[in-house]
Amino acid sequence: MVTPDDAVARLRHLPFEDLGFAKVDHHRALRAGMPEVIFGERKTPAQVAAIFAKLAKHEGNVLATRADEKQFAAVKKKVRRVEYRPLARAIVLERDQKKYGKGIITVVSAGTGDIPVAEEAVVTAELMGNEVQHLYDVGVAGVHRLLANRDVLAKARVLIVCAGMEGALPSVVGGLVGVPVIAVPTSVGYGASFKGLTALLGMMNSCASNVSVVNIDNGFGAGYVASLINRL
Repeated sequence: MVTPDDAVARLRHLPFEDLGFAKVDHHRALRAGMPEVIFGERKTPAQVAAIFAKLAKHEGNVLATRADEKQFAAVKKKVRRVEYRPLARAIVLERDQKKYGKGIITVVSAGTGDIPVAEEAVVTAELMGNEVQHLYDVGVAGVHRLLANRDVLAKARVLIVCAGMEGALPSVVGGLVGVPVIAVPTSVGYGASFKGLTALLGMMNSCASNVSVVNIDNGFGAGYVASLINRL
């Protein structure tokens, strides 16, 4: 039972709360099922900590991506229960462990170098209430590694496939499954990969009709979209 005073307190900062340097969108959880996510890159530790603390006052999970250990230390002073996932570069406050997704989201990486981007997708999908599994280092240079895990691919309701170099893996996976495949080009590769641009263009030209593409190194975006699909 929520009292009128409690209701007013909860609604006071809707749709957003102005911190001067940032306008925190407290309405987003109602619109999208997940609170605003903090993009840590180019923010000071104090800015990340202030935004994180405001989001933490409301119910639900809180996530900061592209965050470093200095930002985590600042957040930890304000929100004691937070954790740092160094591989994903993510600051995490997990309070809601309910599963909202209807099936499994499987995150696939072509090579070991693609794992940090894949881990960002994993953390995002987990915090949005999904059962997540991962399959790493199964790129097309040794496609037998992928084919040996066809049963894992077949169980997924949505797949996220992260690949650099020429970016061929999402097309291969798309040809093996009948569910949405979200392709994530990574900036892994030699000079002519143009920091992920070659993989991005290759994925956008995929002949597999179930493949859609997000931006270079955008594991967060892939995890978010996969979560929305998995709720339908």
